Amino acid sequence: MAVAEESHFGRAAARLGMAQPPLSQRIQRLERHLGVRLFARTSRQVALTEAGALLLDEAREVLARSEALLATARRIRDGETGLLRAALPPDLSGETVAALLARFSATASGLQLELHELPTAQQLQRFAAHELDVGLIHHPCDVAGLELGPVLRRELGVLLPAGAPAAALPEVPLASLTGYDLILFPRAGAPAVYDDLLTTCARNGYTPSAVRHAQGASFVRGLVLSAEAVAFSPRDAHAPEGAAEPATAPGPATASGPAGGSGRGIGSEPAGGSGQGTGPVPGADPRAEAGSGAVSGHGPGAGSGRAAAPEADPNRTDHRERTGRPDPAAEAGAPPPPGVVWRPLSGTPLALRHSVAWPGGRGDAAVAAFAEAATHALRTTAGALPDLPARPLHLRPASEYWL
Repeated sequence: MAVAEESHFGRAAARLGMAQPPLSQRIQRLERHLGVRLFARTSRQVALTEAGALLLDEAREVLARSEALLATARRIRDGETGLLRAALPPDLSGETVAALLARFSATASGLQLELHELPTAQQLQRFAAHELDVGLIHHPCDVAGLELGPVLRRELGVLLPAGAPAAALPEVPLASLTGYDLILFPRAGAPAVYDDLLTTCARNGYTPSAVRHAQGASFVRGLVLSAEAVAFSPRDAHAPEGAAEPATAPGPATASGPAGGSGRGIGSEPAGGSGQGTGPVPGADPRAEAGSGAVSGHGPGAGSGRAAAPEADPNRTDHRERTGRPDPAAEAGAPPPPGVVWRPLSGTPLALRHSVAWPGGRGDAAVAAFAEAATHALRTTAGALPDLPARPLHLRPASEYWL
């Protein structure tokens, strides 16, 4: 392959780190063994014959399989037979995780998968410590020493209160979010992605007055409902159009788009996962807990555009009986608390970029099966598309940016 790609024995020998005569002798022995002439030689150049050109692609496949065989042998030698240590980021939907596991089980049924939920920064640390075999990471990040699968893009929209003016728009410009705080994952989880998101927001006219950190889906939702804040989230993290949304107010707000769903922001954990924010978070609005508790089910008349009066409950203590004062909300005819809606961003300026990554030289058949399953699951359940940047990533002192 080196001779075919270089079209010169001397350059091919230098590339392979060997002298030219032994390389020429090996090529001659291979030609005798195959019974065909692979190269047409002249005093000035070396060119593939027709037979050589036909065999080149198969030679590449054989070489790739031999490298995978060597990687598998190393796994056996190191006592890791039958176990693949893999990781996924917390922002994937349950449907995507399930699709990945189903596909992996079908293609690598004899392999045990040890799956972890880790942000990109922790995955990179485990790669460096040889504690992880393969993972799905976010870009940009420092990928030195790693091999990568194809980069896929998931476009981000915005979670915002249903009563916000921007919620009435079919697409939301970033600049229209001015005045709202922004809810993001903690920066330590993916520093370069965090910085890139804020930089893109600033370039498009949105500089949040404060950045609040949250991960649990319920906590993110509570902050959006109660703290005049917004969060970015991919479409696949939400219920499909027309799905029931018990947390939103009745009337037009519930039918104006793919509302609600899990309410999961970027970097948040899957619903029901560990680490849900159940206590106060430093720097977070203390009303957040009350906000998430305020999303109650509808009474009769939900969806009619006007809430009907609830049936009397003989066991319920009236507000007047408890406090001696009339209920101000009842007197004002206050509607239930507004819900959360998801809207796409104008011009799709923000996106999550993923690729499967593994340590260089460790790409065996098990890693390939996981990479194929992850890529397939993202494309079929999350609507991810290939991302081909026109220009490469450039490393900056603290992080990488798409320029």
